[in-house]
Amino acid sequence: MGETRFLTLADVCEVLGISADQAYALVRSGALPAFRVGRGQWRVETRLLEEYVARQSRAE
Repeated sequence: MGETRFLTLADVCEVLGISADQAYALVRSGALPAFRVGRGQWRVETRLLEEYVARQSRAE
């Protein structure tokens, strides 16, 4: 996931191979921690996305 500290939801979609609706659902549910900047633009910390992926990998 590189050196970028914060990712857009579009970046999250690309990394996880999911749709924008699915990414928003993860954020709204609290499964993927995110915060808003500006007018509704979401950001996800790279470390938190990596932790989410690790949790999902362990759950399977």
